[in-house]
Amino acid sequence: SLVIVALIFLVFVVGARIIIPERTVLPYAYPLAAVGLLVATLFGLEAGIIISILISLLVPYGMPNALDLMPYFLFSSLTGVLVLGAARRVWTFFRAGMGVAIAGIITLAAFRLPVVEMDGLAMLQLAGASAFSGLASSSIALLMQYFLAQALGLTTALQLIEISRPDFPLLQFFLRSAPGTYQHSLQVANLAEQAAERIGADALLTRVGALYHDAGKTMDPIFFIENQVPGNLNPHNDLDPAASAETIIQHVSDGFKLAQQYHLPRRVQDFIAEHHGTTLTGYFYKRAQNAAGEGNPPPDPERFRYPGPRPHSKETAIVMLADACEAAVRSARPAKAEETAELVGKIIAERLVMPAAPADPVA
Repeated sequence: SLVIVALIFLVFVVGARIIIPERTVLPYAYPLAAVGLLVATLFGLEAGIIISILISLLVPYGMPNALDLMPYFLFSSLTGVLVLGAARRVWTFFRAGMGVAIAGIITLAAFRLPVVEMDGLAMLQLAGASAFSGLASSSIALLMQYFLAQALGLTTALQLIEISRPDFPLLQFFLRSAPGTYQHSLQVANLAEQAAERIGADALLTRVGALYHDAGKTMDPIFFIENQVPGNLNPHNDLDPAASAETIIQHVSDGFKLAQQYHLPRRVQDFIAEHHGTTLTGYFYKRAQNAAGEGNPPPDPERFRYPGPRPHSKETAIVMLADACEAAVRSARPAKAEETAELVGKIIAERLVMPAAPADPVA
């Protein structure tokens, strides 16, 4: 990612140093603000502001009209990044482009008109160049962020908004195949999003990751209690506990395959792989212990353990806790707030001492 940012930075700097010298109007049409918009989209608002300041100071350095170009590039680029914000809609890119154009025109009026005599045509040309710069900057940033996000495995707000739409194919498949799990995922998403906001994590990423964390259950929905019709036979009644655990654990790898098939961002795939960490399928492990009886060798806990890895980010850790707490409270139905708090505290304590998988980098 750093190499790509450096290359983009250098391409725009070299391009500017080739195009701008000895030209009157073209420098003000150069879409330098695209760099700040692109970096802000991929790496956050702070990174976009820093890159905008650096490139706006570097490009006009040593040029005869540096005192005109430096404030022009600086103010228009910073305005564009600030207007863009979180970049959650395509419209925000064009709004940012309008911000670049307006800021550029105002800067030209403030720094050029008082010292240079211009006729109406010259003023109109400069205003048109500034408008072109804003439109070109927003268009370049919008196109490049899509391709770079795919190539680098980054996750942008636009991607997250797109895959969280109810008409996204995988969500439609999820809703139709495992409606109970889908409702569970919505509840987990609501809980996790609020938790992420409270601790300053990425709330949008957390919500979208929670929506997809159990997508693998769509492959065998009847084996999960939230999809079973009351009164019907539970298929686990006829299965060995180890076989039941294997079926339950399989939903993690199934979900990962679905995520790759539908081209979900890598950060979203992490939620599928990490939301159980290396915990045990406790219910079936206890069944196996009871079935073994006294005096017999205890069952191997590794046969009942999720493969991991443990969560590697605040966002995936939040979803792990929200998932476990929602399922436990829905099953136990505690009557008092104190009982709910006790149950949630117990779940969190268990996750804090979760063992590491052999290949878990956290270990």
